[in-house]
Formats: sequence, structure tokens, C-alpha cells
Amino acid sequence: MGAPILTGWLAGDTSAGLMASIGGFTALYGSGRPYFSRALQLAVIVSAFALSVGVGIWVAPISWAVVVAVAALAMIATWLSNALQIGPPGAYMFTLACAAGTAMPAAHIGPVGAAVLVLGGGTFAWAVHMAGALISYRGPERSAVTSAGRAVIGYIKSIGTAEESAARYRAAFALHRAWTTLVNDQPSQVPADGPVARFRALNRELHLRFAEAMSDASRHQTPRPQLVEDLHKLIEQARDPQSLPSLSGNTTPLGHPSSGAAMLEALQPGSNPMRVIVRVGVAAALAGALTAIFHFERAYWAVAATVLMLHQGFDWLRTLQRSTERLLGTWVGLLLAGAILILHPQGVWLALTVMALQFTIEMLVIRNYALAAVFITGVALTIAAGGHPVEDAGSYLWARGIDTLVGCVLALVVFRLIPPRATTRHIPEQLARALRAVADTTDHLAHGEVTTPEARKCRRELQLASFALTHAYEDSLAASRGQRFAAEELWPAIAAVERLAYRTLSTCWALEQLGADAARETAASMFVNDGAAHVRRVIDEFVAAILYDGALAPLPVLPHVLEPELVDVRECLLRRAPSSELSD
Repeated sequence: MGAPILTGWLAGDTSAGLMASIGGFTALYGSGRPYFSRALQLAVIVSAFALSVGVGIWVAPISWAVVVAVAALAMIATWLSNALQIGPPGAYMFTLACAAGTAMPAAHIGPVGAAVLVLGGGTFAWAVHMAGALISYRGPERSAVTSAGRAVIGYIKSIGTAEESAARYRAAFALHRAWTTLVNDQPSQVPADGPVARFRALNRELHLRFAEAMSDASRHQTPRPQLVEDLHKLIEQARDPQSLPSLSGNTTPLGHPSSGAAMLEALQPGSNPMRVIVRVGVAAALAGALTAIFHFERAYWAVAATVLMLHQGFDWLRTLQRSTERLLGTWVGLLLAGAILILHPQGVWLALTVMALQFTIEMLVIRNYALAAVFITGVALTIAAGGHPVEDAGSYLWARGIDTLVGCVLALVVFRLIPPRATTRHIPEQLARALRAVADTTDHLAHGEVTTPEARKCRRELQLASFALTHAYEDSLAASRGQRFAAEELWPAIAAVERLAYRTLSTCWALEQLGADAARETAASMFVNDGAAHVRRVIDEFVAAILYDGALAPLPVLPHVLEPELVDVRECLLRRAPSSELSD
């Protein structure tokens, strides 16, 4: 962010340099991605920043167009950011960039010129962010595999303790994230004997060890002592995986769904992702309309505050906490911004000021958001001032404070009007989703065909369904008292279904290790007497009991490999209260 400001100052147009520095926000995204994927993602983000600022300046003179444009921008940015999992700071920065750019006193630049300047600053940020490829091009892949290995070790050490369930989830998620890095974030075709294929082979070995540990834990056995030692050796091999054979394509698990599928899934009517998008759009439109009606100087600041509160889809308590932190941080930050505007740094000092503010934000934003908001306010208003002296700094700062207050209050009001789906509906739906995924995966498991494209899709859906179930339960713990009570009533069933899901997945990995012929023979011995059909019938009864309070018939003879887990699920469902009694 400092380089464009210095360039603009040296060229005699500090406002142009500050406008270009908005593109520097590009550097906040893409960390941890493989460099090929990162290059593409950051290029799209650079273009989005340029478009946001250009369109914002273009519609700024027309009040009604401002409302429509910023609401549409907020909704599209929220949709794509969440669906494509671009990570923090997500959709908020695009609205903030639009606010800072349009508030800047730089009429001589114009919409097209502003977009070009932001694109130039973003291109420089792209180059800086990609510089690590010159040192360690496969560093992100190595880091993902290493983190997965350490998570598996943590799980093994936790077996038999109260932390076992949480550690198992962390290990499964780390392995899944590594597969996403090694599969989804790579070109469609990679060399069969190249480094990516070898990292895949290494991650597969980690996953096999994880499956072995889960299998031992499900039988209440202690994993063999050499298992942790084996994992340490595998992690060490991540430094140079050349000694491992590459992994053939038909045994490579799938990571996240494709971008198109993720975007379509986020638009499902009534889903929580869709509710977040609608919530952001309604709040942004209301903020823009109110600021236009009451003739606030700029609608963008209020809209930026609403988007910040709502775009991540937090529950009510976290949204309320974030609103309070943002409001307090902003009002204290106005003092910092006022001091900077009074000092009016120029040239090198202006660049150093913006760099220091942004550096401080990155150091604080995870640990203490309220304190980070102080510096976020300072850097945003410093850029928005465009390097020019502010004649009435008090009114300028007061307006920004009121805009933030309006945005935060509106965000809370809209959240209450369009709340997330209630736990009494959401958790049962996620339980049913996970159970159906178990049944679909079992169909392939019973034939010993666990590496076909369809089988891999079912295994991926089962993994994602188990993650979604965990997230639904965690979200409920921060919801209303009634929803917390409903979630606690369902917790035994949630835990039992999670164990069933992981048992199914670990069995798939065990069969995969045997090879095609041996896997089919082993599966046939495990699922005798139409065992897969019995599993599906039992799971259908479980789903009916969860969603419609259906009755549970006595269990038939079940495959031994899944019998303990299915029995546990049934006992938990028998003990739970009917859904009609779990009020919100």
C-alpha cells in the first residue's frame, strides 16, 4: 500500500497514489493457496476492487443509483466470497474500498481513471504476494500436508480423553483442507511423477494412518505405538517427497465441490447462505436509502458497516459483539484519524503512516477486533481524505461516526428480521443429510468399490455433511436459550451420527488400501445377507424419526462393521425428546 502512495507523490498527484493504494487490499487475500491458484484468485480480486471503486464513483452523483449499486455490490460480493471460500476479510473490503474511493476528493480522476489506478495498485500487490513463488513454489502444498500430519498426531494422542471428538474433527478437517489444496486448487492435469502427485501420495499415507487410528478407537483399542513415529517420518518426508511413489488419479479423493456447484448451492432458497445474502442486501439497501433520505454526505460508510456486521453469517451473539466492537473501535479511531488529519502528513510520511496503520491492523485483527477497528478507521479516513487538508475535520469525523452507528444498528435490526434457521429445524436437517450420506457411501462400500468417481463423490459429501453437522451444533451454542436447549437435547444423537460417519469413512480408506480385488472380497464378507440394504432401511427409519417423529422398528441383523454405531444412533434417538417438544 505504501509503494503506490510514494509513486503518486513523486509524480505530483498524491490523490492518484492514494486511489491506487486501495488496490493494495488485494494482498489481504489468497494466503495459503498454491501459487497457481493464488495467481488466478488475486487477479479476479484485483479486477473486483477496480470495478467496485469505478462503479461507485460513476453512480455517486445519483442518490437512487447509489442505493441500488451498493446493495447489489454487497450481495454479489457476499455470495461469491462465501461460496468460493475466499476467506477473511471476505466481502467487506470491497464495500470499504468503494466507500474510501468515492469519498476521496479527486474529481479530476473520474470513474475510469480510478478503476485503472486501483488496478495498477492491485497489480503491484499481486506481484508482491506472488514473490514467495520464487523461493518455495510448492511451499503452500508442503505446509498443508504438514499441518494435516500434525493434526492426525494430535488426534491419536487425544484418543480416550475428553478431547477426542474435537481432535478427530480437527484432523479430518485438516486432511480435507490438504486434499483441497492438492486437488481443487491445482490445474486439471498435473504430471504423474511431479511434486503435486507425490504430495498427494504423502497425504494419502497420512489419511490411511488416520483411518487406522479411528478404527482402533472405534473398537476401544489403543493405536499401535509406532503409529505416531510413522507420522513424524511422513511429515519429515514433506520436505522432499521424491522418495514416495506418485498417486494415481483414480485414488485421489475429491476436495470441495466445484466453484459452479458451490455458487449454486449458496443460492438454495431458505438456506442459511441465502439468508446471509438477502440479509446483507436488505441491510445495505436500507442503509443507503436512509442516508439518502436524511442527506448524509456519503451512503457508502453506513453500507460498509452493515456489510461488515452481516457478511460472515455469524449468529446473533457474535453479530452483537462484532457490532459493539466495531462501534467502540470506530469512535475511538475517529480520535486517531483526527490527529492524522490535523498533522496532515505528506509524501514519505503519508506512505509510512498508511503502512504503519495497515501493519498494526493485521497484527491485531484476529486477537482483538475492537482495537483493530481503531486503526481500520484511521487508515480508511486517511485514504479517503485523498492527501488533501480537511477544512472542517470535526464535521467530517462526526459524519463518519454517525454513519457507522446507523450501519451497526440497521445490521442488528435486519438480523432480527431475517434470522438464521432455527436449531430445531437446522440440526435435524443436518443429521438427516449426514445419515443419507452414510447410506449412499455404504452402497459403494458394500461392493468394495470405494475409488470410483461416484464413490469418491459420496465420500466427499459424507465428509462435508459431518463438518456441516458440527458447525450447526457449534452455531446453536451461541444462539438463543431455547435453541441452546434444543441443541443440547440433540447432542447425543449428533455425536453418535458423527461416529457413524467417521467409521464409514475409515472403512472406505481401509478397503482402498487393500486394492481392488481384495477390497471386493473383504466387502462381500462384511456385507453378507443383503447387509447394505438393511443399513439403508435402518437409516431411512432414523431420518423419518428425526424429521417426522416416525417410529423406530427393532433392528435387523446388521453388518458387524457398522452395527455398534448404528445401535448407538438408535438408542440416542429413542432417548431424545420428539421434535414437537423442542420449541425455539
